[in-house]
Amino acid sequence: MATDRFPVEASHIMMFARSVGDDNPIYHDEEYAAGTDVGHIIAPPTFPQAQAQFDPTYRLRPMIGEPWFGSGAEPTGITKSSEVSAGGGGGLHAEQHFEYHRHLKPGDVLSVTVRPGDTWEKQSKRAGTLTFNETITEYRDQDGELVVTARGVGVRTEKPVEN
Repeated sequence: MATDRFPVEASHIMMFARSVGDDNPIYHDEEYAAGTDVGHIIAPPTFPQAQAQFDPTYRLRPMIGEPWFGSGAEPTGITKSSEVSAGGGGGLHAEQHFEYHRHLKPGDVLSVTVRPGDTWEKQSKRAGTLTFNETITEYRDQDGELVVTARGVGVRTEKPVEN
C-alpha cells in the first residue's frame, strides 16, 4: 500500500456516507452529532476503505489513459494473462472485517500499515484448490494510536469454474 497519509475530513465522511446511501446525520450534521454520546461527527464503519483513493497504485482505481480492471469491458475485467493466477483461475474478495478501537473523526490523519495474516486452503468440486489469504491493515492516528484494524480475505481458484 503506497498510502503514507490518509486525512479524514468532514466532507470526505459526508460524501462517503452519501455514496453508500446512509443518511444518518451523525455523518454530516455537527449540531446533531454534538448531542450524541460520541459528541462529534464520526465516519461510517467501512470508511477506512476510502484510503485506497489516496494510493496512486491501487489496482481498482481508474487510471487516466489505461484500461480499467473494473470497467466491465471484459466479462471478468481481466484483460491480460499476467492478471490470471498461474493455475489459470481467478481471484475475488471474500470477506472484510473492521475492528474499531475508537471512532474516526474529522481532523484525524491516519497512517496505514499492511501485513499478511493467515493462509489456508479448501478443496472445491468445480474450481480445484481454493487458497485463502488474509491481509491485516492497521490504521493509526496522528498520535500513533491504533484506531481501526481491518481484516480482509481474498481467495484464488486453482482453475476457472466451468459452466
